[in-house]
Amino acid sequence: MEPRNQTHVSQFILLGLSEKAELQPLLFGIFLLMYLVTFIGNLLIILAIITDSHLHTPMYFFLSNLSFADICFTSTTIPKMLLNIKTQSKVITYEGCLSQMYFFMLFGGLDNFLLTVMAYDRFVAICHPLHYMVIMNPKICCLFLLESCLVSALDSLLQDLMILRLSFCTELEIPHFFCELYQVIQLACSDTFLNDLLMYIASGFLVLTPLIGIILSYSKIVSSILRMSSAEGKHKAFSTCGSHLTVVVLFYGTFLGVYLSSAATQNSRESAIASVMYTVIIPMLNPFIYSLRNKDMKQALKKLFH
Repeated sequence: MEPRNQTHVSQFILLGLSEKAELQPLLFGIFLLMYLVTFIGNLLIILAIITDSHLHTPMYFFLSNLSFADICFTSTTIPKMLLNIKTQSKVITYEGCLSQMYFFMLFGGLDNFLLTVMAYDRFVAICHPLHYMVIMNPKICCLFLLESCLVSALDSLLQDLMILRLSFCTELEIPHFFCELYQVIQLACSDTFLNDLLMYIASGFLVLTPLIGIILSYSKIVSSILRMSSAEGKHKAFSTCGSHLTVVVLFYGTFLGVYLSSAATQNSRESAIASVMYTVIIPMLNPFIYSLRNKDMKQALKKLFH
């Protein structure tokens, strides 16, 4: 019997990372631990920046917002996954799926734009140090943050609205641990040409444009550092952007790696497992990268604990 069309569905089934019952307690423990580390680590970064007046600078303003975005980013997917494992249920409502997709794209896009703005901040600090506080004034910083939020929110809203026009079949199993946009579109019985077109155009614009901006910023930074005569000055300049560059390489490396490999293999389950890297592990590592490689953050965290 062929699956019949239905214009409205009440729920989807999230198959998760594995359907083996014996692996569920292990997955629950691992993801609960990773979520707690992510939440607590990023929360400590935010509190350290708020409480230490020495960190009230543009760079740490964007870092605190990046940490907040990372907390929200993981909170859109992991708690629901943990709840499903605990209750032995794989169900997510249609409205819940739309909400999850919206906030996942919103905070993922915000992460993306914040990394770009932080690269520009490092470019101004290293290439135009005398005009740094003039260029990166509080008004400009807030404007950058507002623009990042608006673009991400509009893209997420548009993608969600485009899902509403689709009709779905009775086969509503998503081979993922959250409602991923591409997987949901694949379940539709109606024509998805416009959805696919919008998804690829938005992905190209919202991923490649910030990435190009980051590459241009760092090409100028490297060029400026190489012209410095002092070895100490070069080391100091590299150290100020080392943490950010590490996060950028990890984020874009894993994100592009997952999508390029999934396009090549067409294996949804392998893609879901690989996506754990940029959805869970990278947000968990960010607090360690920024705190272990940054003396100011170490001092602020010590003050916070004392």
